[in-house]
Amino acid sequence: MKESTRYVKIIEWSGEDQCFVGRSPGLIYGGCHGQDEKAVFDQLCLVVEEAIALYHQDGKPLPPPTSGRDYANKMQNVA
Repeated sequence: MKESTRYVKIIEWSGEDQCFVGRSPGLIYGGCHGQDEKAVFDQLCLVVEEAIALYHQDGKPLPPPTSGRDYANKMQNVA
C-alpha cells in the first residue's frame, strides 16, 4: 500500500473560481485546480506523492493519516 493512500483527497467544484479544486487537508496547504475533474484528481495524487517525498527528504515525520476518518459523512452534517 502506498503511503499516499493514508491521506484524504478531496475534489470539489468551486463556483467562485469556476473550476475543480483538489486538496488534501492535513497533509498540504493549498492544492491544485483545473477544468477536468479526473485530471485534477490525477494531479492531486501526484502532489500528495511529492509532498510525502519532501517530508522524507527533509527527515520530517509525516502528519497523522486522514483517511478512514469518515470525512464525507462529517461534511454532510456541516452542509
